Amino acid sequence: MITGAAGAVRRHLFLLAPNNSGSTFLAAALADCARAWSLPREGQHVAGFQGPSSRGTGTRLLWAAGPASIATFREAAAYDWTRTRRAWEFHARASQAGADTLVVASPPFLLIADQLAAEFPDAAFLILVRNPYAIAEGIIRRGGAAGPVPPGDSLATTAARHIVAALAAQEANRAALGSRAAFFTYEEMCAAPTDVAARIATLVPELADLDLARARPVKGRYDEPLRDMNADQIARLTPQQIADLDTVFAAHRPLLTRFGYDRVGA
Repeated sequence: MITGAAGAVRRHLFLLAPNNSGSTFLAAALADCARAWSLPREGQHVAGFQGPSSRGTGTRLLWAAGPASIATFREAAAYDWTRTRRAWEFHARASQAGADTLVVASPPFLLIADQLAAEFPDAAFLILVRNPYAIAEGIIRRGGAAGPVPPGDSLATTAARHIVAALAAQEANRAALGSRAAFFTYEEMCAAPTDVAARIATLVPELADLDLARARPVKGRYDEPLRDMNADQIARLTPQQIADLDTVFAAHRPLLTRFGYDRVGA
């Protein structure tokens, strides 16, 4: 393992995805590419990162649940990208000599894609979304550790607001980033990993050896093959949780439908 990427990074690849959307698996797969530099954790949690983080703000898995937290993450003056670059390059690691592409995954970064595009003119972006009910189950399963819930709201209601804001940001990112980005869904990645890997390689030829078919360590606990876990996760939701999610999602049904998510389990 090679550590320390100072002077070696020629390109950045940012994974823009809501939490619980498959970016952990994708980042692990990209880290095995011969020309990839990877980080030991999310970009926002690397020591030396200069900017708001979900831990530092206490928003944890619900960083887009309300206007105040969204504004916190979108405040351009809160970031120091020069110092952050140095921190990322110091902590980066590569499997082989000659690596030149730094892969950065950090869910709240989907709120600042415009800043990343401006600060990193060499960057490419992967825009990933997932069935909102499955995302919600992953958040709800964390219980009180998921993040702050406003008085009178259920965790499901707050999670739904967070997910809607994240999907709205992803729709805007897809339009704004254009040819600098590849868009795909978690469901597409699971059903057709070879096709998705080819689309990523078209965007970033340096990562043409990406293999999404092999099992990967998931959150450092076990090796997990890429498989669609939506049905299992949605089945864990209670009728009340689904009702709370639907109350929020109903007001944003056109947005969900544009991504292909128009009903529970869709």
